[in-house]
Amino acid sequence: MRHSRLVVLLSSFLLAGAAALTGASAAHASQLAASGGYVALGDSYSSGVGAGSYIGSSGSCKRSTKAYPYLWNAAHSPSSFTFAACSGARTDEVLAHQLGGLTSSTGLVSISVGGNDAGFADVMTTCVTSSDSTCVSRINTARAYVDSTLPGKLDAVYSAIRSKAPAAEVVVLGYPRFYRLGTVCLGLSETKRSAINNAADYLDAAVARRATAHGFTFGDVRTTFSGHEICSGSSWLHSLNLLDIGESYHPTASGQSGGYLPVLNSAA
Repeated sequence: MRHSRLVVLLSSFLLAGAAALTGASAAHASQLAASGGYVALGDSYSSGVGAGSYIGSSGSCKRSTKAYPYLWNAAHSPSSFTFAACSGARTDEVLAHQLGGLTSSTGLVSISVGGNDAGFADVMTTCVTSSDSTCVSRINTARAYVDSTLPGKLDAVYSAIRSKAPAAEVVVLGYPRFYRLGTVCLGLSETKRSAINNAADYLDAAVARRATAHGFTFGDVRTTFSGHEICSGSSWLHSLNLLDIGESYHPTASGQSGGYLPVLNSAA
């Protein structure tokens, strides 16, 4: 019994210490943003496609006032806020068009990128319109790209961010799993849904490895989206929307506020 109590006490101490360190890190990032500003980079998952309430001046980038970067800015009031994330952005577009707001004093940077490079839209189109085997084959092609080419693309983006914003806390946000499995659900087969989820895990693992290698924080949103996947009955993701194809398979406003924002908050 004494040994068990000792283990419990030690475990509690370690957990409390970890929580304190996490809180300290998050507070530090908020302080950096308060003095040096916040820059939000990335693709449609960061711009807020699917959340509605788009900022008119953002045009086809579809930056939303309900996207997690906008919500974080509203809650924390950093000294400056540059919302550069853009729908459809790949790593090359981030490098070419989104880094202008970064400076040596920037305190916080968030980014999600890599899904478009890996052919996310084409994967989903193929899986919706083709057989199970064709869907799996297209996913395997995407996985091969994630192995061979994406790491170098991510390295280029992450290195450029660190070069332009050497003092910033950088949070790299991942992607959610899309489907709840084992449920009765109209649309894609269980085989397709499982393969798509596995592909999301594969992409997240690759992004996390490169983010960690650069000393960045990886924000895993799969935990916050758990129970809110498509086919869950309480989805924070749009399924196929024939009236607005662009918002298909993107987070809703609830997905941004309940899925992405808490992860950024925990890191920043």
